[in-house]
Amino acid sequence: MSTPFYVSPQQAMADRAEYARKGIARGRSLVVLQYADGIVFVGENPSRALHKFSEIYDRIGFAAAGKYNEYENLRIGGVRYADLRGYTYDRDDVTARGLANVYAQTLGTIFSSAAEKPYEVELVVAEVGETPEGDQIYRLPHDGSIVDEHGSVAVGGNAEQISGYLDQRHRDGMTLAEALHLAVQALSRDTNGSQREIPAERLEVAVLDRTRPQKRKFKRITGGQLSRLLDQASADGTPAAESGSEEE
Repeated sequence: MSTPFYVSPQQAMADRAEYARKGIARGRSLVVLQYADGIVFVGENPSRALHKFSEIYDRIGFAAAGKYNEYENLRIGGVRYADLRGYTYDRDDVTARGLANVYAQTLGTIFSSAAEKPYEVELVVAEVGETPEGDQIYRLPHDGSIVDEHGSVAVGGNAEQISGYLDQRHRDGMTLAEALHLAVQALSRDTNGSQREIPAERLEVAVLDRTRPQKRKFKRITGGQLSRLLDQASADGTPAAESGSEEE
């Protein structure tokens, strides 16, 4: 009688985590940064139809890296949760923290289930507050854990290298043009430290702008407005992007 194949639970979970991380790393990176008037989402995305960033509710935005069909299912589920909660209770009861908890439960259940493969996604849920101190940014890895981020966060691709670059250069009170310029610089750095150019038409940019008079604070930045912001940052120079030592 042959000996049945056995894998320890620890090894099985480690293999599932490695599988998910490799899938996420194959996608393009994206970054989410706080600036003076809100939160900006920036990513390299040649597609004009398949978005990495979306609005979930009035003051809440969603960003994702990894497999599109998987994070799109999560996005739709988040919109349904927010609409139902806002309708049943009050619009102010829909928060990024509550949404992050729902996503964490879903991702955690899928990750620990032996019946299906783990999701190859990493999410960011952000909520813009009345003041910068009220902004909230939550990162949710593939295993359903929640990381409370401040200032800046990167997911997908070479996120670790990009996060280190942003941590050195991001500062409070940046203008939108400065934050956008810093994000593009971080995304355009290759793993060997060299810089490449990302044209404006390959960028996907959105903001949660606390100064908008509408309840809905999410807005996409495209076309001429995006080009003007990039030109403005290049013309003015961005101290935050130039300060600090270069990475080895």
